[in-house]
Amino acid sequence: MIWLQVDTELLEVITWAQLGIHDKPVGLLNVDGYYNSLLLFIDKAVEEGFISPSACQIIVSTPTAKELVKKLEEYVPCHESVASKLSWEMEQFGYSQSYGLSR
Repeated sequence: MIWLQVDTELLEVITWAQLGIHDKPVGLLNVDGYYNSLLLFIDKAVEEGFISPSACQIIVSTPTAKELVKKLEEYVPCHESVASKLSWEMEQFGYSQSYGLSR
């Protein structure tokens, strides 16, 4: 289902922003209000404290491609911080390949 995929991926990117992994914008081309219910869901998650308001600000939504490109070009990050040069390898957590961890 496409909706579930977009929803899951978008929430993952918001989570990354909340964790400070990135501060890049996410553009939603919201033609005819297609993403309105998703945006309302995200607003509710912010209201309930599941998503920080600053992390939510990475979402840029407009009804036309021209507006979206313009807003993405003008985007200025507004979260508290971004972690510098994170390396999400197992070694950071004290694990080595000798532990035989499988994926």
